[in-house]
Amino acid sequence: MNLPLGYAYSAVYAGIRQAERDDLALIVTGLDASAAAVFTRNRVQAAPVRLCRRHLALSKGRVGAILMNAGNANCATRTGDAVALDTARATAKILKLPVAQVLTASTGVIGVEMDGAKITAALPRLVDGLSPARFEDAARAIMTTDLVSKTAFAEAHLRRGSVRVAGMTKGSGMIQPNMATTLGFVMTDAELPAAALRVILKRAVEASYHRLSVDGDTSTNDTLVLLANGASGVRPEAKELARVEEKITGVMQHLAQAIARDGEGARKFVTIEVSGAPSDDAAARLARAIANSPLVKTAIAGSDPNWGRVLSAAGNAGVPFDPGKTDIWMQGVAVCRGGLAAPFSEAELKQKLDAPECHIRFSLRGKAKGEARFWTCDLTHGYIHINASYRT
Repeated sequence: MNLPLGYAYSAVYAGIRQAERDDLALIVTGLDASAAAVFTRNRVQAAPVRLCRRHLALSKGRVGAILMNAGNANCATRTGDAVALDTARATAKILKLPVAQVLTASTGVIGVEMDGAKITAALPRLVDGLSPARFEDAARAIMTTDLVSKTAFAEAHLRRGSVRVAGMTKGSGMIQPNMATTLGFVMTDAELPAAALRVILKRAVEASYHRLSVDGDTSTNDTLVLLANGASGVRPEAKELARVEEKITGVMQHLAQAIARDGEGARKFVTIEVSGAPSDDAAARLARAIANSPLVKTAIAGSDPNWGRVLSAAGNAGVPFDPGKTDIWMQGVAVCRGGLAAPFSEAELKQKLDAPECHIRFSLRGKAKGEARFWTCDLTHGYIHINASYRT
């Protein structure tokens, strides 16, 4: 783990959660960073999402700190906007930052009033605990139903020196990112302007979080922020930007896959590959339809090679294709040829589907080249158990 230079992290228990474990975290950059962000497209948006949009516009894409909490989404409440702004102001004051350079992010239960006083009271302890070595503490503090923290790291060696990338994310349920994911924060010490970050983030999110679904639900709090503070002193040359983007994208793909692996109640990680679609976007729509099908997901949970469910789900994606020119593979075994059953051993394939990782390939014959890779998980009784008692 080679962390980007110039960032410090902290986490404390502020009393937001019922269980006594860290629920408040902070990311601070010594040099104010260029920033780009994407947020949920859900029409119901949490107060921190609205605040972040305003602050990024006011600061022209400059960020000095991100304040994060778990245990309460600060969404659909009477005091949500006031709490988000008050806690941002308190953070700005103690860190001596312009308030517009402070972003906030929340995750947890929707519709429950959040006591902002708990956050402001904990801020002195949170700031006192800031350290470059507490990256993992911050990543753990934003977990909700996650069973594991989710982090990823990369390094790019450029002509003028090396730049580092680190990312943390959380998410296990209510996952079908539509612009971003539940909460995700990616930091680099490369020197990059906000305009360049926006371009990189737009492409990177398409190849990572937009290729992820656990349950088909889009959160009210989805927030993904990319920061570049320039602390390495290395400004990538024009021809090196692609290499930096590749590292950032790789980190984000690793984080997205980690969410699918840790899906609520999940036992299997599922990769879906689509090829031969009219376009990459069409391929992604086909893959998403397959990934979101409860019938496909439960078949995978039961190691049932029911390829008809895959074909049916694809046919409901709104993408025109000829079922008679469709081939499907599961775990590398051809189960469908030209839209009809292919000969295979059910017993042998069922055994292969018992593995913790499952691969489904959906291919359309013809000259079209659209393709997509998508990640999801199976659907088990565990998902129902977790979400039937989420508030209680």
